[in-house]
Amino acid sequence: MGIQERKEREKERRRQQIMVAAKRVFSDKGFSKATMEDIAQEAELSPGTLYLYFKNKEELYASLSLRILQYLLIRVEHVNDEKDANPEEKLKSLMDAMYDVYEFDPLIIINMFHLQSSEILTHLEPAMLTTIRNLSSNSLAIITKIFAEGVNDHVFIEKHPKALSDVLWGLFSGVVLWEESKRIISNKRETNASAFDTAFEIFLRGIAR
Repeated sequence: MGIQERKEREKERRRQQIMVAAKRVFSDKGFSKATMEDIAQEAELSPGTLYLYFKNKEELYASLSLRILQYLLIRVEHVNDEKDANPEEKLKSLMDAMYDVYEFDPLIIINMFHLQSSEILTHLEPAMLTTIRNLSSNSLAIITKIFAEGVNDHVFIEKHPKALSDVLWGLFSGVVLWEESKRIISNKRETNASAFDTAFEIFLRGIAR
């Protein structure tokens, strides 16, 4: 292994160390109360070191969402590539995939939903903002395509596929945030799969012809 490769690996290791610490701090304190100094202390690094990797708290917070958005895109692409599946089967697979994405890292996906509905996006560098937008829009475009197939095949009700996609995403994010709200109230982290199953079942029944 060359010197440059070792440096790159060390840089990535340090970046991951910071992100793990940030995840803990944001989870414990929330975005508004957390500081870069808190994160530096959790990571056992100097605050100055953090700024070598992330411009500000907003960029660090947004960086946590990239991995989950990348994973989401991979999962929805896989569902869309199921050539022998009909639109209803694809939609069921898509719902399973969305739940798997949530289970992959609940804290990060909660952060992602908060990020998408806040002013934090306005403080990001254009490149970071573009990456987030592209990952999100690509996933939603594939979901919309699945709905379009179902509408065209007269499997789903005749509503605009983009509207159906938005409603499903809103349903998913709503259940996730409600589960988080209950966790905060009860101070227990429990994954309530039945809430997701019920929400998705009602949605699927509602759009079926």
